[in-house]
Amino acid sequence: MEAASDSLQRGQVQLKLLLFIDKRPSLTQQVQYIRQYLKGFASQSPFHLDVVDIGEQPYLAEHYKLVASPALIKIAPLPQQMLAGSDIVSQLEYWWPKWQQETLDHASGADNGEAGEPVPSPSQFTQDGLIYPTELIKLSDEIFRINQAREELEAQLRFKDRIIAMMAHDLRNPLTAASIAIETLELGYAPDQSRHLNLSPELTGQLLKHAKTQIQTINRMITDILKTARGASVELQLHPQELDLVTLCGDIVGGFQDRLQAKQQRLTQEIPTDLPTVYADGNQVKRVIINLLDNAIKYTPQGGQVSLTALHRTTQKVQVGVIDTGPGIPPENRDRVFEESFRLQRDSSKEGYGLGLALCQRIIRAHYGQIWVDSVPEEGSAFYFTLPVYRG
Repeated sequence: MEAASDSLQRGQVQLKLLLFIDKRPSLTQQVQYIRQYLKGFASQSPFHLDVVDIGEQPYLAEHYKLVASPALIKIAPLPQQMLAGSDIVSQLEYWWPKWQQETLDHASGADNGEAGEPVPSPSQFTQDGLIYPTELIKLSDEIFRINQAREELEAQLRFKDRIIAMMAHDLRNPLTAASIAIETLELGYAPDQSRHLNLSPELTGQLLKHAKTQIQTINRMITDILKTARGASVELQLHPQELDLVTLCGDIVGGFQDRLQAKQQRLTQEIPTDLPTVYADGNQVKRVIINLLDNAIKYTPQGGQVSLTALHRTTQKVQVGVIDTGPGIPPENRDRVFEESFRLQRDSSKEGYGLGLALCQRIIRAHYGQIWVDSVPEEGSAFYFTLPVYRG
């Protein structure tokens, strides 16, 4: 709280201001400039200034219908007036003389016994000087927090309802495929000769691989649900360190060979051996690449091609790309594919919950990187993301 006088006398009309700020570092210098400018008037005209952090008292920002910060509001004498934007000091140069005159006019009216602005008693001021009863402010704050918590819980419940509704359908396909493979293997070892099947070693190996692949698919689906169903508000726990993308990508590609062979697809890698290391969490980046490759293989038709690329885009960033020859993404949906639970109409019959790309975006943004998609309908999609270069 800042004021030109230490106390308020009953009957005195004083200019009262609220300065709304937030914790953005870019605004620090501007806010200091505004406060320093106002202090220059302290000896000329009495005024009272309260500085309000929007994050700590959001209900006040809502009450004054704040649309930007910083913002300076004259709350007394009436009428109220708001100055906002990057040129508040310039606006003050114009309005300050008018505000001084308004204050003198109201004070003169009060001295002459005319009806003017009611002056609050000291009990009506909070310890920060705002013209609200302390109990009302506390109650407003609690109501705001309760409403916010209620909205978050309702969103989580709706999200989980959608997950449960889709779970039975999406899990049925890999479960059925795995069950058929296991039942066929069981018949190959059935002691009852009437039910026994003569399975060749090659067919037995293929059935085992198929069952393993389907079980891995089920496990990935369940993992995505458990890690994402808690909602977007969950903070990612990152442990960044120097990371070699060449080695990481090589390890990841090896785990997709069975699926590539099953769909007769070809995966090419364009990753220079002298690619600089990045500063990132290896486990989280691995999740992103696996998710993008999983989608690329899923949506690329039989016999298609998938590419994994990386390049030293700038001195500060490395760019990784996953390109497919699938159906592509309509232009109007290219931004929405990163939204939680958004799925294209054509994909409603495919396994998955639309959670993967939203999670990828959260991981990359947490690394101060970018993720986006370029796509041509009927020709394919290219997903790219960037990571910071490691500076030892």
